[in-house]
Amino acid sequence: MWRRAEQLAGLTASLVLMAGMASAQNRFTVQFENGAAFTSYNDVRIPGDTGTQVSLTDELTTDPAYYWRVRVDVRPAAKHVISVLAAPLTLHASGSVDRTIFFNGDEFPAGTPLEAAYKFNSYRITYRYEFLQREKWLFGIGGTVKVRDAYTRLEGGGISSTKTNVGLVPLVNFKLQRVLSSKTALILEGDALAAPQGRAEDILAALQVSLHPKVSFQIGYRILEGGADVDEVYTFTLVNYLAIGAVVRF
Repeated sequence: MWRRAEQLAGLTASLVLMAGMASAQNRFTVQFENGAAFTSYNDVRIPGDTGTQVSLTDELTTDPAYYWRVRVDVRPAAKHVISVLAAPLTLHASGSVDRTIFFNGDEFPAGTPLEAAYKFNSYRITYRYEFLQREKWLFGIGGTVKVRDAYTRLEGGGISSTKTNVGLVPLVNFKLQRVLSSKTALILEGDALAAPQGRAEDILAALQVSLHPKVSFQIGYRILEGGADVDEVYTFTLVNYLAIGAVVRF
């Protein structure tokens, strides 16, 4: 984890340097977002072919969670954007179920008080080409490489079992912006992709209000949904976010 943080910091420093070398039309942007995360469903079965499926929301109780994420953008040319994102997320659930749970090679008897943790940290590098840039409209599309650093942990009755899931995921990135006035704009942006083995969507709809030529405030709704259905793991999750943030431009 520290190695990933060091790599992200190094990449961020490189983007800062690029921004400093860019011409006056180029822009360096830091966006901080935080708020509350609420889980609609979180179904897991590990292994995917022989484990017991359990809902961390319907059979256990998942608490709302505080979340935060930071994105750094650099615009090396007028229509080109390169960004890095750090988006950690951890959800906690507790309760018991009335049947035996077979999870990751361990057995949890029926009625055992359970504690569950679901971590889904995401680190991304994105390139986007904004081919439509008009007075009131902006639209761009590109690609994202996501590093997924996740685990699902189940504890109870003196047993603790954790299934980790680390890997690279390619996604399609997009951004649509509609300027409403000199100080307000509507934004729809995100990363998404579907495949036979699973899918992933991370999409934000927000209202952005300019407080200063270089500072904006935004509030909106974010959805994170997806999962995988393979022999090793079955997991599908839907998280709803109340998103509040700030955008600072240099």
